[in-house]
Amino acid sequence: MAEDAFEAVVGAHHAEIRRYLLRVTARASDADDLSQETFLRAFRAYRALPPGANVRAWLFTIATNLGRNHFRAQSRRRRAYAAAALQSTGDAPDRADGQVLADEARARIERVITGLPEKQRWAFIMRKMHELDYSEIGTSLRCSEDSARAHVFQALRKIRRSLDGHLPGGTESQS
Repeated sequence: MAEDAFEAVVGAHHAEIRRYLLRVTARASDADDLSQETFLRAFRAYRALPPGANVRAWLFTIATNLGRNHFRAQSRRRRAYAAAALQSTGDAPDRADGQVLADEARARIERVITGLPEKQRWAFIMRKMHELDYSEIGTSLRCSEDSARAHVFQALRKIRRSLDGHLPGGTESQS
């Protein structure tokens, strides 16, 4: 019976957890591995989960911790991804200008998000891309709801500062 309930949990949350890990790691193969490991660990601990627990926040906590371990073990991956994203923006001279601008903007945004401090990056992704509320983010990051809110606020402020004048339609220096 518990296995059927857990299958429902996997069905309801697997795609979202994988997308979250894909945004955090920026590599599909890493996201696949980490999402599998998330649900393997969740399966092992599922019977001990108290009734009425917030399963979604619990899964995000497991995924977040696995992601942290992943980055500790392979800290060079982030720099290599940023370098690859930087190179990819100049590879399409025959594409429409609009698509090139969109690709450049996407790459710039990804670099800015990747460069955020760890807790700010994770909080931003959970809030803005996965629409978790601040209490769920706090649970996942092992901090208070107010701290989660502050992490998202700081991330947004740094993102805005970094992108100011760099995106299409922005105001570059007008001298």
